[in-house]
Amino acid sequence: MPKSSFLAAAMAAMLALPGQAAAQSMPSASQIERSLEAAPRERIRPEQRTTVRELKRRPELRRAAPSIDIQAINFAFGSDEIPDSQYNKVENIATAMERILRRKRGEVFLIEGHTDAVGSFAANQRLSEERAASLKRVLVREFGIPRRALETVGYGEEYLLVPTQNENWRNRRVTLRRITDVVRPY
Repeated sequence: MPKSSFLAAAMAAMLALPGQAAAQSMPSASQIERSLEAAPRERIRPEQRTTVRELKRRPELRRAAPSIDIQAINFAFGSDEIPDSQYNKVENIATAMERILRRKRGEVFLIEGHTDAVGSFAANQRLSEERAASLKRVLVREFGIPRRALETVGYGEEYLLVPTQNENWRNRRVTLRRITDVVRPY
């Protein structure tokens, strides 16, 4: 087989592997910024605003906050570690947050950790919390995002993007939400 045909076949095989090419796709800082700065999906009156703690338990309020799923940060199966090789992806998130915080210092973001459905409910819950905390830690320590601007929560396998009991990389993700318009001011 000629070298060019072999390379073409290898590229086609890589693209045919479900999730592998897409897993590497990371939204740009501008895409993240636009998603997070969008108007809330529904208007929340001041008297409807809630505490951060309550927001974490109320999916209908969380859904009102502008958000973006970040599937491109590749968490290894069973891991909460963000490898150094993924820091360029985290940098996109940090850049978007910095831009927003420059314009509105008091903005607050919720980092939600998610897992796939493999393993026990308790283990997945703990892992999802650790994934959210890991991203917060990297954003604060490596990129200087103020700790006060970040809240975290883990949802384990509760909100699967791909409903399956098998391992699926799309479910191992973080979701970012700008929750300023939904929570009561501190």
